[in-house]
Amino acid sequence: MKRFLLAWAALLAGICAGPVAAQGEQSSTAPAVAESTVGPTIYRAEIVGRYPHDTAAFTQGLLWRNGALFESTGRVGQSVIREVELETGRVVRESALPPDQFGEGLAAWNDQLISLTWRDGAIHRWDAETLALEATREDYPLHGWGLTASAEGLIHSDGSATLRVLDPETFAVLRSIEVTVNGRPLARLNELEMIDGLVFANVWMSPFIVAIDPSTGIVQRIVDLSTLVATVPVSETDAVLNGIAWDEENRRLFVTGKLWPELYEIRLVPTDAELR
Repeated sequence: MKRFLLAWAALLAGICAGPVAAQGEQSSTAPAVAESTVGPTIYRAEIVGRYPHDTAAFTQGLLWRNGALFESTGRVGQSVIREVELETGRVVRESALPPDQFGEGLAAWNDQLISLTWRDGAIHRWDAETLALEATREDYPLHGWGLTASAEGLIHSDGSATLRVLDPETFAVLRSIEVTVNGRPLARLNELEMIDGLVFANVWMSPFIVAIDPSTGIVQRIVDLSTLVATVPVSETDAVLNGIAWDEENRRLFVTGKLWPELYEIRLVPTDAELR
Protein backbone atom coordinates (compact mmCIF):
# COMPACT_ATOMS: atom_id res chain seq x y z
CA MET A 1 0.00 0.00 0.00
CA LYS A 2 1.30 3.41 -0.88
CA ARG A 3 1.79 5.91 1.91
CA PHE A 4 0.34 9.41 1.62
CA LEU A 5 2.38 12.54 2.18
CA LEU A 6 0.10 13.85 4.91
CA ALA A 7 2.50 16.52 6.20
CA TRP A 8 2.59 18.05 2.74
CA ALA A 9 -1.17 17.84 2.40
CA ALA A 10 -1.65 19.74 5.65
CA LEU A 11 0.87 22.34 4.57
CA LEU A 12 -0.78 22.69 1.18
CA ALA A 13 -4.16 23.30 2.77
CA GLY A 14 -2.69 26.16 4.76
CA ILE A 15 -0.87 27.63 1.80
CA CYS A 16 -3.90 27.52 -0.46
CA ALA A 17 -6.20 29.01 2.16
CA GLY A 18 -4.99 32.56 1.59
CA PRO A 19 -2.08 34.99 1.66
CA VAL A 20 0.73 34.74 4.18
CA ALA A 21 3.34 37.15 5.49
CA ALA A 22 6.89 35.93 5.73
CA GLN A 23 9.84 37.83 7.19
CA GLY A 24 7.63 40.56 5.82
CA GLU A 25 7.40 38.70 2.52
CA GLN A 26 3.97 39.12 0.94
CA SER A 27 2.20 36.31 -0.88
CA SER A 28 -1.06 35.82 -2.67
CA THR A 29 -2.97 32.95 -4.21
CA ALA A 30 -3.82 32.32 -7.84
CA PRO A 31 -6.83 30.63 -9.46
CA ALA A 32 -6.62 26.90 -9.97
CA VAL A 33 -6.17 25.55 -13.49
CA ALA A 34 -7.06 22.26 -15.12
CA GLU A 35 -4.47 19.67 -14.21
CA SER A 36 -3.56 16.08 -14.93
CA THR A 37 -5.04 13.46 -12.64
CA VAL A 38 -1.53 12.08 -12.22
CA GLY A 39 -0.06 13.83 -9.21
CA PRO A 40 3.56 14.84 -8.67
CA THR A 41 6.24 12.24 -8.05
CA ILE A 42 7.46 12.34 -4.45
CA TYR A 43 11.20 12.13 -3.85
CA ARG A 44 13.29 11.75 -0.72
CA ALA A 45 16.78 13.17 -0.35
CA GLU A 46 19.83 10.98 0.17
CA ILE A 47 22.80 12.91 1.57
CA VAL A 48 26.00 12.23 -0.39
CA GLY A 49 28.15 15.10 0.91
CA ARG A 50 28.37 17.67 3.70
CA TYR A 51 30.19 20.99 3.58
CA PRO A 52 30.64 23.85 6.08
CA HIS A 53 28.19 26.74 5.90
CA ASP A 54 28.35 30.13 7.61
CA THR A 55 25.90 30.07 10.52
CA ALA A 56 25.56 33.85 10.24
CA ALA A 57 24.43 33.62 6.60
CA PHE A 58 20.69 34.24 6.21
CA THR A 59 20.68 32.43 2.87
CA GLN A 60 18.36 33.91 0.24
CA GLY A 61 19.94 32.82 -3.04
CA LEU A 62 22.37 30.05 -3.96
CA LEU A 63 23.90 29.09 -7.29
CA TRP A 64 26.80 27.28 -8.93
CA ARG A 65 28.65 29.05 -11.72
CA ASN A 66 31.88 28.06 -13.52
CA GLY A 67 33.05 25.75 -10.76
CA ALA A 68 32.24 28.08 -7.87
CA LEU A 69 29.46 28.52 -5.33
CA PHE A 70 27.75 31.90 -4.95
CA GLU A 71 25.36 32.98 -2.23
CA SER A 72 23.22 35.99 -1.43
CA THR A 73 22.19 36.72 2.14
CA GLY A 74 19.45 38.80 3.70
CA ARG A 75 18.59 40.91 6.73
CA VAL A 76 19.06 44.65 6.92
CA GLY A 77 22.68 45.59 7.53
CA GLN A 78 23.88 42.03 6.83
CA SER A 79 22.97 41.50 3.16
CA VAL A 80 25.86 40.49 0.91
CA ILE A 81 26.75 38.75 -2.34
CA ARG A 82 29.63 36.33 -1.93
CA GLU A 83 31.66 33.62 -3.60
CA VAL A 84 32.25 30.69 -1.26
CA GLU A 85 34.76 27.85 -1.39
CA LEU A 86 32.62 24.73 -1.26
CA GLU A 87 34.98 22.41 0.58
CA THR A 88 35.84 24.81 3.42
CA GLY A 89 33.04 27.37 3.49
CA ARG A 90 35.68 30.11 3.18
CA VAL A 91 34.45 33.38 1.67
CA VAL A 92 36.59 34.01 -1.41
CA ARG A 93 35.18 37.48 -2.12
CA GLU A 94 32.20 39.46 -0.96
CA SER A 95 30.31 42.66 -1.69
CA ALA A 96 27.76 44.28 0.59
CA LEU A 97 24.38 45.63 -0.41
CA PRO A 98 23.48 49.09 0.86
CA PRO A 99 23.04 48.76 4.64
CA ASP A 100 19.35 49.68 4.57
CA GLN A 101 18.44 46.93 2.08
CA PHE A 102 17.27 43.35 2.65
CA GLY A 103 18.90 41.04 0.09
CA GLU A 104 16.99 38.21 -1.57
CA GLY A 105 17.37 35.93 -4.61
CA LEU A 106 20.36 35.60 -6.92
CA ALA A 107 20.80 34.51 -10.55
CA ALA A 108 23.63 34.36 -13.08
CA TRP A 109 23.13 35.93 -16.49
CA ASN A 110 26.02 36.00 -18.97
CA ASP A 111 28.94 37.63 -17.15
CA GLN A 112 26.83 39.14 -14.39
CA LEU A 113 25.11 38.13 -11.20
CA ILE A 114 21.71 39.72 -10.63
CA SER A 115 20.35 40.07 -7.11
CA LEU A 116 16.97 41.04 -5.74
CA THR A 117 15.96 42.96 -2.66
CA TRP A 118 12.85 42.22 -0.67
CA ARG A 119 10.80 45.42 -0.44
CA ASP A 120 13.44 48.00 -1.39
CA GLY A 121 12.60 48.23 -5.10
CA ALA A 122 16.24 47.61 -6.03
CA ILE A 123 17.72 45.04 -8.41
CA HIS A 124 21.52 44.96 -8.55
CA ARG A 125 23.88 43.83 -11.31
CA TRP A 126 27.31 42.56 -10.21
CA ASP A 127 30.39 41.55 -12.18
CA ALA A 128 30.43 37.77 -11.78
CA GLU A 129 34.22 37.60 -11.51
CA THR A 130 34.96 40.50 -9.16
CA LEU A 131 31.53 41.03 -7.52
CA ALA A 132 31.89 44.73 -8.26
CA LEU A 133 28.54 46.51 -8.46
CA GLU A 134 27.87 47.50 -12.07
CA ALA A 135 24.32 48.88 -12.09
CA THR A 136 21.17 49.18 -9.98
CA ARG A 137 17.53 49.63 -10.83
CA GLU A 138 15.91 51.52 -7.96
CA ASP A 139 12.20 51.44 -8.82
CA TYR A 140 11.27 47.79 -9.33
CA PRO A 141 7.55 47.51 -8.43
CA LEU A 142 7.46 43.88 -7.17
CA HIS A 143 8.70 42.28 -3.99
CA GLY A 144 11.78 40.13 -4.48
CA TRP A 145 12.05 36.57 -3.16
CA GLY A 146 13.72 34.13 -5.57
CA LEU A 147 15.44 34.45 -8.94
CA THR A 148 16.88 32.04 -11.49
CA ALA A 149 17.86 32.07 -15.14
CA SER A 150 16.28 30.12 -17.98
CA ALA A 151 16.58 30.11 -21.76
CA GLU A 152 13.50 32.33 -21.81
CA GLY A 153 14.81 34.92 -19.38
CA LEU A 154 14.97 35.43 -15.64
CA ILE A 155 12.32 33.73 -13.51
CA HIS A 156 11.21 35.66 -10.43
CA SER A 157 9.17 34.72 -7.35
CA ASP A 158 7.51 37.09 -4.90
CA GLY A 159 6.12 34.65 -2.35
CA SER A 160 2.82 34.19 -4.17
CA ALA A 161 1.63 31.35 -6.41
CA THR A 162 2.82 33.33 -9.45
CA LEU A 163 6.23 33.11 -11.07
CA ARG A 164 7.14 35.78 -13.61
CA VAL A 165 9.50 35.55 -16.57
CA LEU A 166 11.48 38.79 -16.79
CA ASP A 167 13.45 40.35 -19.60
CA PRO A 168 17.03 40.11 -18.28
CA GLU A 169 17.91 43.56 -19.60
CA THR A 170 14.86 45.65 -18.70
CA PHE A 171 13.21 43.40 -16.07
CA ALA A 172 9.90 43.82 -17.87
CA VAL A 173 7.45 40.98 -17.21
CA LEU A 174 7.27 38.81 -20.33
CA ARG A 175 4.68 36.38 -18.97
CA SER A 176 3.30 35.00 -15.73
CA ILE A 177 3.20 31.37 -14.59
CA GLU A 178 0.43 30.34 -12.19
CA VAL A 179 1.81 27.48 -10.12
CA THR A 180 -0.50 24.65 -9.07
CA VAL A 181 -0.24 21.26 -7.42
CA ASN A 182 -3.11 18.82 -7.88
CA GLY A 183 -5.12 21.69 -9.34
CA ARG A 184 -4.63 24.07 -6.41
CA PRO A 185 -2.46 27.21 -6.32
CA LEU A 186 0.81 26.85 -4.45
CA ALA A 187 2.10 29.99 -2.72
CA ARG A 188 5.21 30.69 -0.63
CA LEU A 189 7.49 29.96 -3.59
CA ASN A 190 10.88 31.25 -2.54
CA GLU A 191 14.44 30.50 -3.70
CA LEU A 192 14.57 29.18 -7.28
CA GLU A 193 16.89 27.05 -9.39
CA MET A 194 16.51 25.87 -12.99
CA ILE A 195 17.35 22.15 -13.31
CA ASP A 196 16.84 20.13 -16.50
CA GLY A 197 14.02 22.33 -17.73
CA LEU A 198 12.12 22.47 -14.42
CA VAL A 199 12.02 25.33 -11.92
CA PHE A 200 12.92 23.98 -8.49
CA ALA A 201 11.55 26.16 -5.68
CA ASN A 202 11.81 26.14 -1.92
CA VAL A 203 8.38 26.34 -0.30
CA TRP A 204 9.02 28.85 2.45
CA MET A 205 8.67 27.68 6.06
CA SER A 206 8.47 24.05 4.95
CA PRO A 207 10.84 21.08 4.45
CA PHE A 208 9.74 20.73 0.82
CA ILE A 209 11.14 21.68 -2.58
CA VAL A 210 8.89 21.53 -5.63
CA ALA A 211 9.83 21.18 -9.28
CA ILE A 212 7.58 23.16 -11.62
CA ASP A 213 7.04 22.81 -15.35
CA PRO A 214 7.45 26.44 -16.50
CA SER A 215 5.28 25.87 -19.58
CA THR A 216 2.21 24.93 -17.52
CA GLY A 217 2.96 25.91 -13.93
CA ILE A 218 2.15 22.37 -12.78
CA VAL A 219 4.27 20.90 -9.97
CA GLN A 220 5.80 17.73 -11.38
CA ARG A 221 7.90 16.70 -8.38
CA ILE A 222 7.92 17.21 -4.62
CA VAL A 223 11.17 16.67 -2.73
CA ASP A 224 10.54 15.74 0.90
CA LEU A 225 13.49 16.95 2.98
CA SER A 226 11.77 16.61 6.34
CA THR A 227 14.17 13.90 7.56
CA LEU A 228 17.20 16.04 6.72
CA VAL A 229 15.67 19.23 8.16
CA ALA A 230 14.89 17.47 11.44
CA THR A 231 18.60 16.78 12.00
CA VAL A 232 19.83 20.36 11.48
CA PRO A 233 20.89 21.90 14.83
CA VAL A 234 19.20 25.30 14.65
CA SER A 235 16.91 27.05 17.10
CA GLU A 236 15.78 30.24 15.33
CA THR A 237 12.30 30.09 13.85
CA ASP A 238 13.57 31.72 10.64
CA ALA A 239 16.38 29.16 10.19
CA VAL A 240 14.44 27.31 7.50
CA LEU A 241 15.39 25.32 4.43
CA ASN A 242 16.31 27.81 1.70
CA GLY A 243 18.95 27.51 -0.98
CA ILE A 244 19.24 25.29 -4.06
CA ALA A 245 22.30 25.15 -6.29
CA TRP A 246 22.81 22.90 -9.33
CA ASP A 247 26.22 21.95 -10.71
CA GLU A 248 25.08 21.00 -14.19
CA GLU A 249 28.48 19.82 -15.42
CA ASN A 250 28.93 17.30 -12.60
CA ARG A 251 25.21 16.66 -11.98
CA ARG A 252 25.45 17.70 -8.33
CA LEU A 253 22.58 19.17 -6.32
CA PHE A 254 23.22 21.25 -3.21
CA VAL A 255 20.81 22.53 -0.58
CA THR A 256 21.14 24.53 2.62
CA GLY A 257 19.12 26.83 4.84
CA LYS A 258 19.15 30.17 6.56
CA LEU A 259 21.73 30.14 9.38
CA TRP A 260 22.45 26.44 8.84
CA PRO A 261 25.88 25.09 9.86
CA GLU A 262 26.15 22.83 6.81
CA LEU A 263 25.43 22.73 3.10
CA TYR A 264 24.39 19.33 1.75
CA GLU A 265 24.95 17.58 -1.54
CA ILE A 266 21.94 15.36 -2.10
CA ARG A 267 20.67 12.71 -4.49
CA LEU A 268 16.97 12.54 -5.24
CA VAL A 269 15.39 9.11 -4.80
CA PRO A 270 11.83 8.53 -6.10
CA THR A 271 9.33 7.00 -3.68
CA ASP A 272 5.89 5.46 -4.02
CA ALA A 273 4.32 8.09 -1.76
CA GLU A 274 1.30 9.99 -3.03
CA LEU A 275 -0.13 13.40 -2.32
CA ARG A 276 -3.76 13.72 -1.36
